[in-house]
Amino acid sequence: MSTPMTPQSSTRQESGPGQAAQKNGRAVVAAPRGVPQSPLEASSRRSRWVVALLLAAAMLWTLVPLLWMLLSSFKNRTDVTAATPRALFAPTLDNYRNLFTGSNNLGPYIWHSVLAAGISALLAVSLGALAGYGLARTQMHGKRHLAFWIISTRMAPIAAIVLPLFLIFRGLGLVDSIPGLVLAYLTFNLPFAIWLMSAFFAEVPPSLEESALVAGCTRWQAFRMVILPLTKSGLVTTFVLCLVFAWNDYAFAVVFSGPNSQTLPIAASQLVTQTGIDWGQLTAIGTIVVVPMMLAGLAVRRWLVTGLTLGAVTGE
Repeated sequence: MSTPMTPQSSTRQESGPGQAAQKNGRAVVAAPRGVPQSPLEASSRRSRWVVALLLAAAMLWTLVPLLWMLLSSFKNRTDVTAATPRALFAPTLDNYRNLFTGSNNLGPYIWHSVLAAGISALLAVSLGALAGYGLARTQMHGKRHLAFWIISTRMAPIAAIVLPLFLIFRGLGLVDSIPGLVLAYLTFNLPFAIWLMSAFFAEVPPSLEESALVAGCTRWQAFRMVILPLTKSGLVTTFVLCLVFAWNDYAFAVVFSGPNSQTLPIAASQLVTQTGIDWGQLTAIGTIVVVPMMLAGLAVRRWLVTGLTLGAVTGE
């Protein structure tokens, strides 16, 4: 008499807290509910919370003043100077309108800033790419010392640079001119561009340009058609940073500019007088100065983030 065969059960048994479960032929004991986490897991969770709180505090520290400046630029004189800050108010464009009417026309200041900062950034990137490529590919004794000396020129105190440059510019007739401002901005933008671009070029394997040379390209063609496209993010990053440095400059502009070349930071300082401060127009100028650079950074954020994460800020 044959006994009936019992088929193997294909259903998975659910293991409750503290029960053993089958996994790959081995018994795995599930941790019962209510058991405290290990010290390592608890420390990791606390670290994540601390990092999140620090990031939130940094964002508030950065964004709240900018947001308050933007809101204040749409307030009238009474709301701006009120003893108790007002979050709810009737917005007005009078501050912006007054900046572009009458004797307070802000148009020439904006044009001077665009010319001086834009040309300076373009020249810094162009010359910095050439010099940075040579510095990255040249093998010589003391190369690291030369790279440090180039960037160290940017660390010099402004007071030590302004007086000699002013005497040279006055002798050449460059005071109160856009070319003079461009050259003044190059004194701190060009060393930074060389240092930054040399780090980008060092990330590109030399075998790529060697292959281009074997294929019949000249050194200049290999640089222009192979190396530059591969370092596009570095070029954009360097241009944006140089543009921001020149756009926000006040120290060089106040010394080398004049009625024919004054920039936006100079226009903002002229609103602070002995009779008082026009806070409405001052916050409006601040918004005009900040917003274009923020929009430029957002427009190229993909290349900017890629460039800053390629080790370019290490200067190696």
